[in-house]
Order: sequence, then C-alpha cells, then structure tokens
Amino acid sequence: MGETSRAVPMGFEALLDHVGARGRFQILQLVFFYITSMISYTHILLENFTAATPEHRCWVHVLDNHTVPGHNHTATLSQQDLLRISIPLDSNLRPEKCRRFVQPQWQLLHLNKTLWNASEADTEPCVDGWVYDKSSFPSTIVTEWDLVCEHQSSKSIVQVVFMTGALLGSLIFGYLSDRFGRKTIFTWCLLQTAISDTCAAFAPTFFVYCSLRFLAGLSTMILLSNPLYLIIEWTRPLLQAVIAMQTSYSAGQMLLGGLAYSFRSWVTLQLVLSIPLWVFCMFSRMAVESARWLIFSNQVEKGLEELRRVARINGKKNAGETLTIEVVKSSLREVFDEAQKKTSIFQLLHAPRLRIRIYYLCFIRMALTIAFFGLILNLQHLGSNIFLFQILFGLITFISGFVAYLLLNYLGRRGSQILFLFLAGLSILVNTFLSQETQQTLRVILATLGIGAVNAGFSAFLVHGTELIPTVVRSTFGGMNTFFGQVGAVMAPLFMTLAVYSLHLPWILYGTFPILSAIAVFYLPETSNQPLPNTIQDVENDKKGSRKVTQEDTSIKVTRF
Repeated sequence: MGETSRAVPMGFEALLDHVGARGRFQILQLVFFYITSMISYTHILLENFTAATPEHRCWVHVLDNHTVPGHNHTATLSQQDLLRISIPLDSNLRPEKCRRFVQPQWQLLHLNKTLWNASEADTEPCVDGWVYDKSSFPSTIVTEWDLVCEHQSSKSIVQVVFMTGALLGSLIFGYLSDRFGRKTIFTWCLLQTAISDTCAAFAPTFFVYCSLRFLAGLSTMILLSNPLYLIIEWTRPLLQAVIAMQTSYSAGQMLLGGLAYSFRSWVTLQLVLSIPLWVFCMFSRMAVESARWLIFSNQVEKGLEELRRVARINGKKNAGETLTIEVVKSSLREVFDEAQKKTSIFQLLHAPRLRIRIYYLCFIRMALTIAFFGLILNLQHLGSNIFLFQILFGLITFISGFVAYLLLNYLGRRGSQILFLFLAGLSILVNTFLSQETQQTLRVILATLGIGAVNAGFSAFLVHGTELIPTVVRSTFGGMNTFFGQVGAVMAPLFMTLAVYSLHLPWILYGTFPILSAIAVFYLPETSNQPLPNTIQDVENDKKGSRKVTQEDTSIKVTRF
C-alpha cells in the first residue's frame, strides 16, 4: 500500500491527472453542458419575443364593426378614411395607440387634417380593448392580456420578477449546491425550470404567468453556474474550457433569434425552448458529480467511485484500480488542512485598502450588469427587427470576449476596461436620442457596438478583479461579486418601468452607469505584469516584490453572472 501511495503525487490536481484531465470524459461533459447552457440561457431572454409589443390602436365600432347607425355609407369608405375619423393623431401625425375619438369625426373627411385642431374633439381611452397588428407576432403575452398603454410597464415587471427569482435562486440553490452537490441541484433545477416554463405556456392569467416565471428564475441561473463549476473541477487546461463554455451564452442568443423568427406564437416558442429541458433532465442523471466536492464533503468513498468512473471513461482502467481511500486521503491531507483556514466577510471589510477595492469592484460589476441586461432585455426599443438584433448581439458577444483578451495585453487591465466602459456608455447615450424612423442603420451599429463593448468590459473586469483580490479570499469575494451582479440584473428591467415618465430616462441610466464605473476604474491599481496578491497583508502593504505565481493564482473562474 505504501508503494501505491508514493506512486500518486500530492494534491487533487495530481489525482485528476491520474484519471485523465483532458480525455473522452471531459469532451462528453463539455458537449452536454454546452448544449444545456445554450438552451438555458434563452430562458433569460424569452420576454424579448414572448412579450413583444406589436403595433396597436383602440378598437372602435365604426372601424372594426363596419356598421354605425345613421351612417350606412361607411361600407364605401376606405380603411384609411375610417381610421382618420376614429383615431386622433399623435405629435408625429401617426394614429394614437391609447386613445380614440368619443364620436366619429365625419368632418375630417372633408377637411385638411393639418388645418383642424384635433384637441377640439373629445377623446377617451381604449375602453373596448385594442386591435393588434399580427403580421410579425400572431400572439404574445402582451396581446393575450392587453399589456399596453397604462399597463405597458407589465413587460418590465415580468423581467423584474424573473431576475428577482434569479437573485434569490443564486443564494438558495448556491448554498444547496454546496450542501447536496453540484449534479443533484443541477438536475433539480432542470426539472423546476422545465415544469415552470412549460406550465407558463398555458398560464390562464398574467399573475399566474409571473408566478411561474419567478419559479423559473429561481432555478435558471444555477443551470448556468453549476455546469461551469463541474467543468472547472474536472477539466485541465482550465482557461480553454471556460472560454468554450462562455461562448454557449452567445450561441444561445443566436439560437433564440432563429427560433423566434421561425415560431412567432409565444406559446409555441415557450414550449419549443422548454421541452428540451425535460430531455436534459433525464440525461443529467448520467453526469458525474464533482469528486472534489464529494471528497471535501467527507464522502471520500463516493468521490473515489467517481474518480474511478472517469478513469474508465478515459480508458485508464489501471489508473482507477490503483486509487484507494488511503491514497486519496494521503494525497489531499495538506489541502484538507488548508481548507480549514477560512476568512469571513468581516475580515475582508476590516482591511482598509482591500475594502476600497471591493467597494469599487462590486459597483463596477453592478453597473456592467445593468447595462448588459438593459440592452439584451429590451431589443424592441432599439429597432424594429428584433430577430436581427438578437442574432447580431449573440455574434458580437461571441467575438468581443476574444477581442478583450487580446487588448488586455496591449493596453493593460485598467486601460482596456476604461476604454470598453466609456465606449459602451457613449454608444447607449448617443443611441438614446437617435430617431428610429430615419436613423435605423446608425442605431443598429451603435447598439451592436454597445453590447460588444459591455461584454468586452465584462471580460476585462473578470481578469482585473481576479488579480486585485488576494488568493485567500477570492472565493468569498466571488460570492459578494455575484450578488451585486444579480442586483444589477434586477435593476435593469426595473429602470425600464420609468419609461412611463420619459422614454429616454431608462436609456440615460443604462448609458450613465458604465461611464460612472469607468471613472471608478481610475481609482484601482494596474495589475498587468504584477504578481498576484496571496494574502490580505499583501494588499495592505501594496507589496510589489516579485514572487512565484502559483497555479492556484492563475486559475480564473469566469462567469458573466
């Protein structure tokens, strides 16, 4: 037994190398989680299409019944003439969406509309309902429950409800994942999301729909985070696998654009994206639990079983047979001792320089998330062709992450981040005041540039933030950082409810936050070509001396959420 123990090097990384860190198992795992993450990500953006607001106007008797007592000649009038006598014009000389004339204005048929003051005629809200243009969307939740005019903020409320669920779900299921395992909670969340979003397609009321989307929000973010953790805990080299997983989110955006174009009915689209989750739920039972989590949760025998299972899949049966409980325990003794040394949040915040860094980084994360979700959750406010926007956004986020990693080496961490954040903020602000009718091409270019800059800013932030926080508290800070990211995700749709007061106000906020965060970056130190801090004292002393950067220092957990 002693010879076997000496044959296996120390540390979990060595155990992973022993059973295979880049074999057939890792490829199958990456493919499965890539597909599940791609589909799961679309559920965050569903309301871009299921809650699209088509062109609409008030329902009126003379126009939609084609009969009005005392005016039998209406049958000879054109639709345009009937519309003119029934619906007042707005400031852009387009039919009002939310008001109608109390009585048909027959005199408008014989008057030049520019010479007649429409304010002289009495108008009223759409008391008999609305008529919707069904050329692009035969049905959405907006047409289902008349979420227009005084109820137009309801779409944003659905997104707030979903993101609030995501915030709570990250806390609840994040804890449960550490308590009961990554795979177990991942399978449960697949089932919960499948049930919630399938049932949402048959929701009888708007309240029931919101409740079901809240339940889906509780579990959806775990469908993105837990696969990433399992990839991280089973795969080497780490960076390539993480970047590959990141592209699944961009692929999900492009997939959603294509499917939404093919399936215009909101019920059909909801089901098309929910049914695959049932299939994934069945296949997830064959996934392998994290041996690292099992071992550090005092389930060494189960962890050993999973290590042997991976060895068999990777074609290393002999390697699996040489592993025993004694070998595992002896290999990880030092790591077990290190794991007992935990640092609390209070210790983090008692260190002045580290505390300032954490404040700035949490604000930057929140600002980036506000801008990101402000753009990708409100495609219809950016232009008419939301299918094209969805595909373009997916494509540009796919590319921008790689662009960010290239520029980080030339401009440094701080310079790159400031450039991306200012570019994102200015793109959004300029786009806010452009006309949708006459400057559509420029709006598309600026919106695409904005989402690309925000996504590149995320990549730069992840690298810079990781290098600013000492190794001993990096995981603790990661939890805090994720929380503020989720707060930003809730605030983004919440800001859109302010559109009832001013159409420009939400977009001014979306553009202002990245610029403010760029200013915050000025107050953070440059970390390019600097040794990573390992302890809190390194930060407090602003230690510049060179030291060996360990493998643990350079392994970066990357997640957009």
